[in-house]
Amino acid sequence: MSIKLGSELTLPCGVKIPNRLAKAAMTEGLAEPRGIAGERIATAYRRWAEGGIGLSLTGNIMIDRRYRERPANVVVDGEQSAEGMAGLKAYAEAAKTGGTIAIAQISHAGRQTPASIAPEPVGPSAVAVKLPGGLFAEPRALTGDEIHDVIARFAHTAKTLCKAGFDGVQVHAAHGYLISEFLNPLVNQRNDDWGGSLENRARLLLEAVRAVREAVGPKKIVSVKLNSSDFQKGGFSFEDCLKVVALLDQESVDLLEISGGNYEQPRMMGLEGTEPVFEGEVRESTKAREAYFMAYAEEVIKAAKTPVMVTGGFRSRQAMEEALEAGVAMIGIGRPLCVDVDAPSRLLAGEIDQLPAYEKGLVLGSGQWGPASDNEVIKAANGFANMAFFYRNILRLGDGKPTKRKMWLLPALIAHQLEEMRDAKSI
Repeated sequence: MSIKLGSELTLPCGVKIPNRLAKAAMTEGLAEPRGIAGERIATAYRRWAEGGIGLSLTGNIMIDRRYRERPANVVVDGEQSAEGMAGLKAYAEAAKTGGTIAIAQISHAGRQTPASIAPEPVGPSAVAVKLPGGLFAEPRALTGDEIHDVIARFAHTAKTLCKAGFDGVQVHAAHGYLISEFLNPLVNQRNDDWGGSLENRARLLLEAVRAVREAVGPKKIVSVKLNSSDFQKGGFSFEDCLKVVALLDQESVDLLEISGGNYEQPRMMGLEGTEPVFEGEVRESTKAREAYFMAYAEEVIKAAKTPVMVTGGFRSRQAMEEALEAGVAMIGIGRPLCVDVDAPSRLLAGEIDQLPAYEKGLVLGSGQWGPASDNEVIKAANGFANMAFFYRNILRLGDGKPTKRKMWLLPALIAHQLEEMRDAKSI
């Protein structure tokens, strides 16, 4: 039977998702001071839910305010104040508008905590992020007791968010944040129970998933976001990914999202022409696909018992429906929804067959569209400037303003950096 974008999906826990289109997790920067969820983030998620998505995944909700991904992340650690809990309930209610299923992504930024937040971030080992500009300070290695505290924090945050009304949580184990760092042998150089073999490097992920499931119960969604690969020689490989998928199949996971990369890779900074290349043999039909991670996802689907979600590069109905036919359970859409929140409903109604295009202004150091320099500093600056286009539009969504289809990157980057500096002062 042909699977259409409007087909319902029932997850192992029993939760029914009304269609196969998901808003992928994207960092928002919309929290109020002290990491509280306020009206701005609720407004953005209400607008996304009204746009027709079946599943909404939040951006990073941090389990530890000391180690955020950016200053204006929502933070859920410790006991919530009355204001904080009310904000989370309003957030969940807004994200579930019209029957949308809402999953809160929970995360610890690890060594990728900006220096403006943590002068000394933490990771599995004292291995610094290799990016220019001093954005990230030298990390220190977590102690064994601190690792157990991290696990407890994942469970506490998950329980609090589900109590607030979210349909479940996603444990973020991708993109170079803390759990992903433990999986990566280039970053995890420990020689105790948390390092060395893949079984040891995966221990934090598995124990966090078990603790989260125990905290939220059997009827809530527990999802995991996992890298297909870090795309670094000697790092977390696709072979490692398949082995971790097999380990996760022994746990009570309802949805596995496949992604890839980390801050040290241009792929994570939005540079065109840096989409991941499959490590194995790839058919011509696969090479032609627009979705970055489909070649990996097909192999994961063959091995996994858990439903698989794929995010990254989907732009056409044809590619989305081909992915569903290949066994993908959910299609994740990210950046296009920063500009066109109603694109999912238009796709489902058959009004469009392609997500609307958007334009970004000139990149730094270039007189034409697209990246133009091999200089590492300019590459990094272009990556952050490229992301600033989407950051600025998310802020417009939170403020109830119309989004912009065109934007010059340098002014967007400057405005973004100034906003981050202001937000850092309110921590």
